[in-house]
Amino acid sequence: MSAAFDTHTEGTVAVSTGEARDFFALLKPRVMSLVILTALTGMATAPGSVHPVLAAAALLAIAVGAGASGCLNMWYDADIDALMSRTAKRPIPSGRILRSEALAFGLTLSVGAVLVLGLVANMLAAGLLAFTIFFYAVVYSMWLKRSTPQNIVIGGAAGAFPPMIGEAVVTGHLGWHSLVLFAIIFLWTPPHFWALALVKSGDYARAGIPMMPNVAGPAATRRQIVLYSLLMAPVAVLPALMGFGGMIYLVASATTGLAMIVLAFRVWRRTEGEPAVKAAYSLFGFSIFYLFLLFAVLLAENGLGLMVSLPKVFG
Repeated sequence: MSAAFDTHTEGTVAVSTGEARDFFALLKPRVMSLVILTALTGMATAPGSVHPVLAAAALLAIAVGAGASGCLNMWYDADIDALMSRTAKRPIPSGRILRSEALAFGLTLSVGAVLVLGLVANMLAAGLLAFTIFFYAVVYSMWLKRSTPQNIVIGGAAGAFPPMIGEAVVTGHLGWHSLVLFAIIFLWTPPHFWALALVKSGDYARAGIPMMPNVAGPAATRRQIVLYSLLMAPVAVLPALMGFGGMIYLVASATTGLAMIVLAFRVWRRTEGEPAVKAAYSLFGFSIFYLFLLFAVLLAENGLGLMVSLPKVFG
């Protein structure tokens, strides 16, 4: 149990009841797992190599940095998290962790992660990690999320930076490999989150968050889900055409990309009642599997020697 205290304006003293698992929850472990996978894939696909111990230390620093940004996001969003059913049980709105504790925890982890990455890797990787934390905690959480329905589109860049950080760890610079991986995640983010937003629009309305369904309407949101899915699917095939994805990746990206498009069109067609809810949830759930699969296959091909090379078209 934490022994930290907050003093309220009425002069009362609040006592945190948070346990270790509550502080771990502040790090958004599901998001961290995706960051670890995408950053590791950025390392594996980068042209070059790095000592395994340094790679492990760098990956840990990237993961902690991602967790720190999630913690700072929860600190700032505690007021609106309390208004939404999906987030009301998080450690801060539920009263298990004090906001001041979350802020101190997030800032400490942020500084530590950036310093460690700078020491074990290089300044470019550390600078990218610092910018990612700033972008998610300040640009997205404090500005975009509450001010524009494009919050997820622009803010999605924060989740797309880890492959670039991973490549910078190995090479000390950025190349086309990580930029393509960035583009895949960036284009994936809107259909992924807007599918959920269609179902949770009431929550976002209560919290005053201008998500696309609440501002442009469900019909416009469905059209944009289809548009982004159509853009994302061919971009996701590029690693195979550029030579850092092989035959397995080509088949996986093409088939699952087609499935994403089919599910997006299903969301577009089914607009009312339970069928609409099921279509949105199906796209949301499959999109998680889709992104994990793409990066897991790339990691296996490049890191485990499973690459069956194809003729390079680009790059």
